[in-house]
Amino acid sequence: MKITVLGTGILIIGGWLFPMNTQAAIQTKTIEYKCNDVILEGYLAYDDAIKERVPGVLIVHEWRGIGDYEKMRAEKIASLGYVGLVIDIYGKGIRPKDDKEAAKQTHFYRANRPLMRKRAQAGLDEIRKLKFVDPNRIAIMGYCFGGTVSLELARSGADIKGAVSFHGSLETPFPQETKNLKAKILVLHGADDPSVTAEQISVFQNEMRSAKADWQMVYYGNAVHRFSNPMAGENFASGFAYNQEADLRSWEAMKIFFKEIFS
Repeated sequence: MKITVLGTGILIIGGWLFPMNTQAAIQTKTIEYKCNDVILEGYLAYDDAIKERVPGVLIVHEWRGIGDYEKMRAEKIASLGYVGLVIDIYGKGIRPKDDKEAAKQTHFYRANRPLMRKRAQAGLDEIRKLKFVDPNRIAIMGYCFGGTVSLELARSGADIKGAVSFHGSLETPFPQETKNLKAKILVLHGADDPSVTAEQISVFQNEMRSAKADWQMVYYGNAVHRFSNPMAGENFASGFAYNQEADLRSWEAMKIFFKEIFS
């Protein structure tokens, strides 16, 4: 991965700009909250210059749980003038150390969609408690496993403005419940992602049509799974690889979507 430091105090990583200023207005902290008796540990980012209630955005982690990548996304959400909260689906202290453990965790929640939804709802309830968040302007976004969670929360009928999936899975065992959908949907998809079949895409699109949803699906050429994460590497043939153009373009699409739903 190319990392560049400019003389102006700007760090460039994978096409993103990061101010190297310790006096930046973005504040971050780890917060604990609960889903029933299970302690969850999220990561909050906001601009300390906030003077009034602003939209809140939930960010859902990839399959290895909350890490530096998700925290970076929350801080970039905060830099847009929103409050970003990375929510925890697995629980405090449960952070898979390798892909094998991550696969075990994601399989458990994919097989238990009610619990997946409940954990996401707990995050939604938490962000609504924040004094500087407008409880009527909330969205959810997620990456890979997190994209699946984002769509699942929207399907549950949660009172949110929008849901964004970055290279997430599209299937659900409860398509009939999509009739409860209130949120607008944005799916940002790698056109060459081997983890999502043409049949799954067709079923998803028909699901959205049947629910008369307000939805969009954007394809990015030469992009596979995890295309937005610089840590995914460059081995396109493996089915997991970073694509800087798709990363930047999908982020811009998300920004436009949020401006629309939060207006």
